[in-house]
Amino acid sequence: MKMEECLNSTENGFYISAFSISKTGQCLLLTAVLLMYLMTIVGNTTIAVLVCLVPQLHTPMYFFLSNLAITDVIYVSVTLPKLLFILLTHDHWVSFSACMTQLYFFSLSAASDVFVLTSMSYDRYVAVCKPLQYSSIMNKDVCLSLALSTWIISATNAIINLLSTSLLSFCFTQKVDHFFCDHKALYAITSSDVTSRNIVLLCQDVLLASFPFLLIMTSYVFIISTILKIHSSEGRLKAYSSCTSHLTTVILFYGPIIIIYGKPESEGSKEVERLLTLLYTAVVPMLNPFVYTLRNKEILNAISSIKRKRNMI
Repeated sequence: MKMEECLNSTENGFYISAFSISKTGQCLLLTAVLLMYLMTIVGNTTIAVLVCLVPQLHTPMYFFLSNLAITDVIYVSVTLPKLLFILLTHDHWVSFSACMTQLYFFSLSAASDVFVLTSMSYDRYVAVCKPLQYSSIMNKDVCLSLALSTWIISATNAIINLLSTSLLSFCFTQKVDHFFCDHKALYAITSSDVTSRNIVLLCQDVLLASFPFLLIMTSYVFIISTILKIHSSEGRLKAYSSCTSHLTTVILFYGPIIIIYGKPESEGSKEVERLLTLLYTAVVPMLNPFVYTLRNKEILNAISSIKRKRNMI
């Protein structure tokens, strides 16, 4: 793929602006991001391994949870290491190929996160609203089909973003006003016409973000309606508790995104936007393992059984 010739090409790569803060602020941010990254990797890897090793966790809910954990590991691994490198070395430059690689895997993991959360909402809908049919509806083939379609659609979307961005020209500046190579940030600095690409972006926002969010909300309308019809308080509490972890994750994930897209554009809002993006790219993946393990007897029992087996060896 050959880019248009221009005086200021991408031979030297891109300059990632990251965060404009003091040295003390950079040290604090470096420490915080490093801790979040390590906790995210350990927590999500632990969940994925537990789901694979413990037979009691071989259920649709935990199958989708393991997919979410894998997605979150990719999510943070493609963005945070470069940010840590920038904060540590103050070297803001990234090569063109590395930038495109980061863009591809970020697009892949972001879309996968949305679709996995949507699949999980469907799983909770069937569990609460159609409990007697749960085993027949959420069978192995259905779960595998949902997971496979998630990764195929996400990979296809990521390829579209990669191709549409890699063909752009950057004749005027290579300064990316973000802390990673996001295609929207690259569109903002290109010297090429991005009208058609912005239309594609709008379609992606509708099909890959808004529509899944609408499906999730619709699922919870039916779930809440069903829970309210349960006569016993114990039954309502049990049904509600089976959905709280997923609902918390959805709120944490979509909350910052809604704020970013809902607020008016201004120069001062750029830094706020980066902080909100850092929230859903670093904080949310770190919190997911805690949301799903705290007060979750099945996960805690799985950890205990693994410990007992290790002690017996």
